[in-house]
Amino acid sequence: MSRRTFLKQSSCASLGILLSPLYNNAFSFSKQKDVIIGHHTHQYKVDMNWGNLDPLKTPVKDCHEMVQDSKGRIVLLTNHTKNNIIIYDKSGKLLETWGTAFPGGHGLTLCKENGEDFLLITDYDRHQIIKTTIDGKVVFEIDYPKETGHYSKKEDFKPTETTVLENGDFYVADGYGNQYITHYNHKGELLNIFGGRGTGNSQFLNAHGICYDNRDKTNPALLISAREMNILKRFSLDGTYLSSIPVPGALICRPVVHGDHIYFAVLKSKKAPNADSGFLLIMDHKNQVVSCPGATAPSYNNRNLEELYQTIRLFRHPHDVCIDDDENLYVAQWNSGQTYPIKLIRV
Repeated sequence: MSRRTFLKQSSCASLGILLSPLYNNAFSFSKQKDVIIGHHTHQYKVDMNWGNLDPLKTPVKDCHEMVQDSKGRIVLLTNHTKNNIIIYDKSGKLLETWGTAFPGGHGLTLCKENGEDFLLITDYDRHQIIKTTIDGKVVFEIDYPKETGHYSKKEDFKPTETTVLENGDFYVADGYGNQYITHYNHKGELLNIFGGRGTGNSQFLNAHGICYDNRDKTNPALLISAREMNILKRFSLDGTYLSSIPVPGALICRPVVHGDHIYFAVLKSKKAPNADSGFLLIMDHKNQVVSCPGATAPSYNNRNLEELYQTIRLFRHPHDVCIDDDENLYVAQWNSGQTYPIKLIRV
């Protein structure tokens, strides 16, 4: 397939998505020059052309996660082993690619040590966490935590996400495996384990994402998404359960803290579980939902968030959101027909 044919087909597919609302009150894109989505203080202009590359030279499979490095570059992780890591500038220009050894590349976290950038990659197919330099040199690999007694074989360990503290300690969420959260020091030595599969307060069904929340400097916490439960759970750094934040109707992926807000990609809308659905969700400093780009405006009844659902077919299984230093969003998508990320420009 030529690049021209691919882009033409992709554009038609995108237009088909945009012009096929799920609900009668869905917003129509057909006559809009600049499409604006979102609510209240967090609204965005859609850029569907950002980061589109030649799929014959730089293909993607599932675009799982994205981060911004210290140089301001946008780093994308895909599980296509021709180029697992794709690095863009903020305009969407390709800068470099590397990586051919991460068939289950899923979680991507930036960590900084002595002014140098490193990446933590979770690979559910390799059943490992891999730390690399920003240009792809492997620093260490961590296998399944056999010593905890919670895993009898490596296949039980399918890590989906990591998060890093200021001192270099990091946590791993086993979202596709036995649902435990493991805590390591900066050397990769195991310190603690908590969680596990279940419906209790301290347990998970699909502990898909984890994030270090230091917005309250005196009481830092871990935010962990129990995706199949439509709940964001808060834990202390020693693994003690603190509280839950229900997000009815939203299968939330990893939480991303930026400034005073938390951002999520929502993989699917509960109202349309079998469709190419999904939207974004943004919480404020009080953990109240303030904007849902691609979905209904958030509304509370007696302090309870009303169920959210997709209103426009813009996203196809959004899996992660990256916020740059200009407050723009970049949306990576899973199972989206091998499409490149979407950029949302803050307005």
